[in-house]
Amino acid sequence: MTHILVLNSGSSSVKYRLLSAGDWSAPGTATRLASGTIERIGEEGSPVADHAAALEVVSGELAATGFGIDSPELTAIGHRVVHGGTAFTEPTLITDEVVARVRDLIPLAPLHNPANLAGVEVARRVRPDLPQVAVFDTAFHATMPAEACAYAIDRETAGRLGIRRYGFHGTSHAYVSRAAAALADRPDANVIVLHLGNGASASAVAAGRCVDTSMGMTPLEGLVMGTRSGDLDPGVILHLGRSAGMSLDEIDTLLNRCSGMLGLCGDNDMREVERRAAAGDPDAELALAVYCHRLRKYVGAYYAVLGRVDVIAFTGGVGENSSLVRERAMAGLDGLGIVLDPARNAAGKGVISAGDSRVRVAVVPTDEELEIARQTFAVVSRTNCG
Repeated sequence: MTHILVLNSGSSSVKYRLLSAGDWSAPGTATRLASGTIERIGEEGSPVADHAAALEVVSGELAATGFGIDSPELTAIGHRVVHGGTAFTEPTLITDEVVARVRDLIPLAPLHNPANLAGVEVARRVRPDLPQVAVFDTAFHATMPAEACAYAIDRETAGRLGIRRYGFHGTSHAYVSRAAAALADRPDANVIVLHLGNGASASAVAAGRCVDTSMGMTPLEGLVMGTRSGDLDPGVILHLGRSAGMSLDEIDTLLNRCSGMLGLCGDNDMREVERRAAAGDPDAELALAVYCHRLRKYVGAYYAVLGRVDVIAFTGGVGENSSLVRERAMAGLDGLGIVLDPARNAAGKGVISAGDSRVRVAVVPTDEELEIARQTFAVVSRTNCG
């Protein structure tokens, strides 16, 4: 049995999971030994001053399980890193050079990469003897063809500033698309993955390779999200600056933190939005309608990109728990061979499409930590073999 610790370091939190498995490639064989979240790092009044202190808390909680962070049985540590740019298109063994190159990518993910690096640097100091692996959110989408990656702007400017579509939520899309292909019992399955949480993204996956995804250079593009606008006419940004006199920082805050479902109706919790819509609140109903319309539009677009769709997989907090969103997002798509079974959809487990639906629709719970652990193990195994 090998033990792998997964760390997801945010600006004010560290999530961790300790997993054990004999065969990391076999479904259902990994055991969760411990998990938790350290929150309010560095905030006023918090007992956790920084990421070093947070890792000490993690170490103490792990020690209670019998597998502390200093345990000789720990095989490796896998780290979530949000942005790998074009430099990192697969999980990578962390070295000083890798840390420096990830730091160079901070302008592409200023809110995420610094926090990810803080966790990496502390963990490397605590366990310098242990292989540590960076698993990038963007890596799964690196297989997108050029026509799906390029923005139609001046090439020299785009190349100099790294302006292109990267995509995010990659570990979730990798895990869910593979699980969906298993449901279809064909490894070459074409899958549309709908990862719906407070952040939301869609991907088109052909035989295990991502060929398109909804998020772009940043996680702002694409679907309507909890507080992010998703797709927006760039002219709106110019109008906000010229006519409203808003600064770039103010526009950034508006589009990332005050838009989406929150901007449309004042709530970014889908459960509350659904409750209000059911009670006849017109703002909540509009927000729900816009959200599901955007989803349905992306499903149609990705059907066209793939040419054939075998499975549509819903995942994430909203995707896994909202039967209403699933129902409304799939409504009217019977001409594409997409038909839900109302009873199965209400149950929200496994395949939820009707028996005569040409395309299977399924609820597939994501497991990003397990995917990070699997990719970490694969890197360590190759390194040891080499």
